[in-house]
Amino acid sequence: MTAASGGVPRVVPEETVLYTDILRLATCHDDLGDISDASILVRGNVIAWVGPTASLPAAEREAAVRTVSLAGQVVIPGLVNTHHHMYQTLTRCVAQDSQLFGWLTSLYPAWSTMRGEDVYVSAKLAMSELILSGCTTSSDHLYIYPNDVLLDDTIRAAREVGLRFLATRGIMTLGASSGGLPPDDCVERAEAALADAERLIAQFHDASRYATLRIGLAPCSPFSVTDEVMRGAAAVAERHERVRLHTHLAENDEDVAYSQRRYGCRPGAYVRRMGWEHDRSWFAHCVKLDAGERAQFREAGMAVAHCPSSNLRLASGICPVRRLLDDGVTVALGVDGSASNDGSNLLQEARLALLLQRAGGDASGLRVREALRLATRGGAVALGWADAIGQIAPGFAADFVGWQTRGNLSMAGALRDPVSALLLCDPGRVTTSVINGEQIVADGALLTQDLETLIEDHNARSARICSVITDAPEA
Repeated sequence: MTAASGGVPRVVPEETVLYTDILRLATCHDDLGDISDASILVRGNVIAWVGPTASLPAAEREAAVRTVSLAGQVVIPGLVNTHHHMYQTLTRCVAQDSQLFGWLTSLYPAWSTMRGEDVYVSAKLAMSELILSGCTTSSDHLYIYPNDVLLDDTIRAAREVGLRFLATRGIMTLGASSGGLPPDDCVERAEAALADAERLIAQFHDASRYATLRIGLAPCSPFSVTDEVMRGAAAVAERHERVRLHTHLAENDEDVAYSQRRYGCRPGAYVRRMGWEHDRSWFAHCVKLDAGERAQFREAGMAVAHCPSSNLRLASGICPVRRLLDDGVTVALGVDGSASNDGSNLLQEARLALLLQRAGGDASGLRVREALRLATRGGAVALGWADAIGQIAPGFAADFVGWQTRGNLSMAGALRDPVSALLLCDPGRVTTSVINGEQIVADGALLTQDLETLIEDHNARSARICSVITDAPEA
């Protein structure tokens, strides 16, 4: 199989499976709420019935060809990661004390050495890490294409690992010689990048409700792309159903200052000028949005991918999530790249998002269930999958995850509210993960990957790629 093939789509299961004996089920559905001693009936890849086990109709029980006991587990909808750079798992713990622009310039030389197989392996590792932390759906923002790298490499990884995936065709076209941040050897021609986006949409994009693979367009940032590619991406997305737009925006003070210097406007005006002001756009970070821009986001239906660990690691600031929510803006969560996080654990991001909004002294700055909603329904809205994921209810895709409470040291004493304990305690890896009706994790083991072999391969590739980095690790 070549790197460009994109792999073989996973087969949707056709059997009816009953997941039962669930200790506590948080459906994240407005009417169903939390259910104790619950069951979920799955037909193929869709949830057919949800409720207390005692209320399960006999006909539904008899329809199940297989029963899976989730005794002792607390189950929630699969988490939705809305911003990542999966290739960055290859370059963790670099430029440890740098802000955004310095961090990027330290890493561009290493990333320029990557080949397609490096990106494929790094994506498999990032996806495995996400799944084991409770994530069932993720986007990825691959914006650098050196050597033989293609977006197809990450698509192949997703199909093998089993993650529901929004692969965005990232683009950089504004090199240093033209006033951008990336080196000239890291950028592309706009027309070639946009043509490749059209190819990817034609080859891979699935606009159906329960799609497991979609394509988006993601010009990297105001300091790395030309107006031509921003407007061109908007035009491509407009021509195709459910093709979304993504970029970094208002990440830190340097970012905003660059926009004002180069474009003569703040980020919100830049978005409007580029033709991105609509509900098919979502933006990473948005730490520095002002009141007018928050109102603009609400009115246009644009969403924010909040990445708390990365924002703190790069000293970018704290995103005003409480203000955004109060102003009616959709907020979701992202782990961001694993070179600025430096991990891929979305449950930890939900916990950190919760704590950061309370750091100013307001205990209700973000409530526990609000943080869970950001990680589930907020992400579903941001990625355009709100009709299929983010809730456990009849008609939704069978995407859910569970953690075992029995024998779980970190959950001891927290069973009064085991759902909130997922964020307030440290539950560890998931015990169960079902994605699109397929059980991907059982008894804590990822069934689709040999992790030991994957990690060894990944580390060897990382060592080669990081060998060109000149900054010294901390003593």
